[in-house]
Amino acid sequence: MTKTVERSTDFTGLHAAFSKSLTEAFEKNDVQVLRKAYDSYANNSDHDKKSPMDQAFREILMFNLSDNVDSIGKLVKLSVQAVRAEIVSVTIPVVLLGDIFETETLDKCEKIFNYVEDMVEVWKEEIFFSSCKNNILRMCNDLLRRLSRAQNTVFCGRILLFLSKFFPFSERSGLNIVSEFNLENVTDYGVDGKDLDDTLEDIEDIPIKIDYNLYCKFWSLQDFFRNPNQCYSKASWKMFQTHATTVLESFSSFKLEDLRSASAQLEDNNDDLNDKMDLDISFTMDFKNEIDQSVQKVDHFFAKFLTNPKLLALQLSDANFRRAVLVQFLILFQYLQLTVKFKAESNTLTPAQSDFIKETEAKVYQLLEETPPNGKRFSRTVKHMLQREEMWNNWKNDGCKEFKKPEENISDDKPPPAKRERKTLGDCLKDANRQGKFFLGNDVLTRLWNYSPDNLQACKSEERNFLPQVETYLESFRDKSDTSFEWRALRLLARQSPHFFTFINSPSYKISDYLDAVRKRLAKDRLDALKQAAINSNGTNAESTTSSGEIQENLQEQEAEHEVNDEGVLEDEEETNDLEKGEEDNNAHTKPLTASREQIEELAPLIGDDWKKLGKKLGYAADELLYFETENADRDGGCVAMLVNWFADDDDASLDNLAYTMEGLEINTAAKAVKALIDRLAAKSAQKDTESEERMETAE
Repeated sequence: MTKTVERSTDFTGLHAAFSKSLTEAFEKNDVQVLRKAYDSYANNSDHDKKSPMDQAFREILMFNLSDNVDSIGKLVKLSVQAVRAEIVSVTIPVVLLGDIFETETLDKCEKIFNYVEDMVEVWKEEIFFSSCKNNILRMCNDLLRRLSRAQNTVFCGRILLFLSKFFPFSERSGLNIVSEFNLENVTDYGVDGKDLDDTLEDIEDIPIKIDYNLYCKFWSLQDFFRNPNQCYSKASWKMFQTHATTVLESFSSFKLEDLRSASAQLEDNNDDLNDKMDLDISFTMDFKNEIDQSVQKVDHFFAKFLTNPKLLALQLSDANFRRAVLVQFLILFQYLQLTVKFKAESNTLTPAQSDFIKETEAKVYQLLEETPPNGKRFSRTVKHMLQREEMWNNWKNDGCKEFKKPEENISDDKPPPAKRERKTLGDCLKDANRQGKFFLGNDVLTRLWNYSPDNLQACKSEERNFLPQVETYLESFRDKSDTSFEWRALRLLARQSPHFFTFINSPSYKISDYLDAVRKRLAKDRLDALKQAAINSNGTNAESTTSSGEIQENLQEQEAEHEVNDEGVLEDEEETNDLEKGEEDNNAHTKPLTASREQIEELAPLIGDDWKKLGKKLGYAADELLYFETENADRDGGCVAMLVNWFADDDDASLDNLAYTMEGLEINTAAKAVKALIDRLAAKSAQKDTESEERMETAE
């Protein structure tokens, strides 16, 4: 038996134990070995145990099994069993596949992808689908980005088919909801007409004349197939009508011969008597052998035809090429005639256009029937597929509703489960009132209002007071010329002290001097309060000798620190500067420091991606921030536009407020830059003041 560990183990110990157990479980292909090792560490939480187990799976894959495709598949299946046993994370099988796809060659990835395809029903289970669908989609997209659509066509198709099997029909990520066209699929063609004539001099077996005019008309039709909405334009429609007529007449005048055996041709003619669509036709042995041989001959398939003018005569002689072009005509005609939800209202056909489409469509079906081999059967198959396409188009117009299996009839023998009685609102209010609590109909609000018996007193609790005392803050060891310190000190002074509102005969030229004077006045008030407390204590209680001695010591310390009369400092020392600095003081206190656009553009890169968080703190709504971002395409343009607008429109906008807000949001680099900018502007202002004083003295 596995011994249970009584004390908790750290990550390293768990990882070593689980790695050893995983090696044994992999050799025996038994998940119960992992289950026992997992349960043996009972004192560790599931979260603590799943992380080292996940790491053990990933390490054994990368270091021991990456060269063996069969071992990789075996480990993935073991991880699926571990997920069902709830001993690893749900996403670990897909994570293992993603790790191996990122590190292996494309040839080996193609082999490993067989396990992904075989386990599609496992990925669709409820336990895996919701947690792994995004990981699987990301893994497949990463593979598609590595593959070449021309050289790895089969592998790309396998991945796309797997995604179509894995996701439901109504999955929005796999639907072309707004009916967009792949406008990047441009067919390049063009050559000098003289050169084209030179290439066709030796062609004598073709009954039609292939010249530069036919070459251009033929390949120009691909642009209309790429973007059918061009047909709603009068000029484009006229061009399409002319080119389509010319190409279809060329097909009609150049018939292809049926090179099959006589028995296969006879069966095709007999099959023409069947009016209904029947895809399960019993073919003759000759016809089956002919199909097998044609399939074996086709080793490569290219979805994009070549536009070299030398190949045009051969392409017109190719039945598959002709069928591809004719089917493109039918798909285009169906789109033009169908009602598509996202088609513009102006995109409508005129009666003349509708008549041309119906006439041309009948001609195209006739050409398909005349194109061997099995032309009539192929024509009926295409018509049937286009009819099915109409149903899919109606499904998309209805909003791509989810397909659901019909519900099974529930037998009447089993009674329906009894519903739990729900308390009425009145009963809930009565129970809450009986317990002396509140009931607000919402769990979060109810818990908040029942947090304390008296909510008002809870709000007034000292624990919720996060502001320091103004005396303590002014006496703290700080740079007194720091503008953010001055701003916070004034806020605290206005909130906690009446000295902020008292009239001072001579306002200080600098805020730091004013705060220093207020600090001395507050110290004097505290000294007076201590003296009064000492007098009261001496007069009322003779037994409090010790406390009186302590108060006297505090008085002596305060008197030693404040020997100068503070009232005199404010009234006498500053009185001589009233006339000289009166106008300058007013200007200094009324005009906050702001930044120019050039300075904001220097700050924006330092703010970076946190500018939206800063904008919310400055009072901008989410739609306003989205407007700034969309109107400015460059990376920092939204931040620059927001700050320029804030400095221009907000009355409280200043560099001091901006630095204080950035510090609160922990945007420290930008906050230091703003402070440095404030220092530069303050130094420049002081220099200007000095120069003005010197000019005044010179004038006197």
